[in-house]
Amino acid sequence: MKYILIVTFSFLQFNLLFSQENQAQTLLKVKALQEKKAQYHRRTNGEVDGYRVKIHFSADKSKMKEAQFKFSNRYGDVASYEDYQQPNWVVNVGDFKTKLEAQELLKKIKGDFPYAFIVKSKVRPTRLN
Repeated sequence: MKYILIVTFSFLQFNLLFSQENQAQTLLKVKALQEKKAQYHRRTNGEVDGYRVKIHFSADKSKMKEAQFKFSNRYGDVASYEDYQQPNWVVNVGDFKTKLEAQELLKKIKGDFPYAFIVKSKVRPTRLN
């Protein structure tokens, strides 16, 4: 009986020693992964794949500005982005992680912007809706 207790006690101490080493290794791995993620975000300016809604595109810059102004007045809580994609000026709105989230905005604005549609884009997660 003493022999079983001694073996069990020794096994528990041995196991405890290795579990502490495993915890230290795990913490080091987590910190390394956090640093890699931070480096990735610095390189990509924090942008990730996502979706936006394209509400306007035309060769006329003044019409693009007008559409962006109209959108900002009605939906000020949603970010808008202007871009030049030769030969058109484009207005994209929102920062959505999933297409379903973008679809919700599209339904909401379809009355004001009937030709709007969803596009894949790089989005800023800090501004995700």
